[in-house]
Amino acid sequence: MRMISWNVNGLRACLKKGFEDAFYGLSADIFCLQEIKLSEGQIDLCFPGYESFWSYAEKKGYSGTAVFTRIPALSVRSGIGSPEHDSEGRSVTLEFEDFFLICVYTPNAREGLSRLDYRMDWEDAFREFALSLDAQKPVIICGDLNVAHNEIDLKHPKANRGNAGFSDEERAKFSDLLDAGFTDTFRYFYPDLKGAYSWWSFRSNARENNTGWRIDYFLASDRLRDKINKAFICPEIGGSDHCPVGLDVFFG
Repeated sequence: MRMISWNVNGLRACLKKGFEDAFYGLSADIFCLQEIKLSEGQIDLCFPGYESFWSYAEKKGYSGTAVFTRIPALSVRSGIGSPEHDSEGRSVTLEFEDFFLICVYTPNAREGLSRLDYRMDWEDAFREFALSLDAQKPVIICGDLNVAHNEIDLKHPKANRGNAGFSDEERAKFSDLLDAGFTDTFRYFYPDLKGAYSWWSFRSNARENNTGWRIDYFLASDRLRDKINKAFICPEIGGSDHCPVGLDVFFG
């Protein structure tokens, strides 16, 4: 089973930059999107053989998540069950026979960490939600988690220490999530690989120079480790300031 996750930074814009070619080329069983920046009814997008599920932000042109799946889901829910966190369309959760899948777009702490307090509240609520599912069956979490966990996960860690996405507080919350029973699948396979990034600023030729950050992830319940075949990043695919990331798993 192949899963793909991609922050498309506006799905309508990405559609004009080769999204459909990438979608078909990656041939995923489950394809998750973040930052779709859509309201319901703004586009009519469907792919033969796939069912789609959408979570829209109340604010127009902001946030939002979606999942396309050719594997039938047993149940689907939008949000994490917290009214204070569920107005921005930041998650879609699908239940399958062997696992739950959470597609998530974590809030950005913003310049000057102006939204850090909210981000910390979100982190705690999201971890509680993920663990409530994990108590029922294993969980796979994918999406833009808006944090580079360790120095290896961004090009210039010293210059960015304390900035949004690389603050001590955000990194610690990510550690808390892993310590609660989840595996960073890419680092599971490539613990020491440098230069592996999933987001690049549009400024200063960052992508051409690979001056990036790894902030897009697939996390899996620790007990799924023996079912993970491959974790990968697709920096060659354009269309957004993020690139797709993927996970191959086998459920026999």
